[in-house]
Formats: sequence, C-alpha cells, structure tokens
Amino acid sequence: MVRTPLTPEERERGERLGRLLREARGARSMTDVAASAGLSAETLRKIETGRAPTPAFFTVAALAGVLGLSMDELIGRCAPEVADVPGTPDASIAA
Repeated sequence: MVRTPLTPEERERGERLGRLLREARGARSMTDVAASAGLSAETLRKIETGRAPTPAFFTVAALAGVLGLSMDELIGRCAPEVADVPGTPDASIAA
C-alpha cells in the first residue's frame, strides 16, 4: 500500500501536537511518560518532534491520559486557525 504524501497542513498539525505534548510532559522524562502510555520512548520522540505527524488515535489518547490532557483540549489546540469568513462553517462544526 502506498501512502499519499501529507499536506503541509497535516504536517503543521502534527508539529503543533508534538509541541503541546512536549509542553505537557514538562520535567517528566520521555522514558517515564512513554512507558506509562505503553509506547516506546522513540515513538514519543518522533511524535514530539513532528517526525510522526499522524499518530494513531489510541496512541494520542494514551498520551493525553498520562499527561492529564483532555481530547477536547488537544483537538482545540491542534486544529488550524480558521478565519471568520461569512458563510464558512465554524471550525468546531467542520471538525
């Protein structure tokens, strides 16, 4: 199976997710957080650095749980900014 290349928006969203997870991890070690979420430290490193910009839902959910983040917060902070354009659906509805 051939994967289609990611769009710039998808890459940017992955980078935002990585930054958010890194900030939420704070002083905790990557190894401890990854182990608590059932991941390898290398997988977490790839997500945090944006090299894995589209991690699986359950991977993100596990990390969110370990880091005390809600999925709503992750979605809200990782979604692209949408300009208020008349006639355009609200970003929360479009997601």
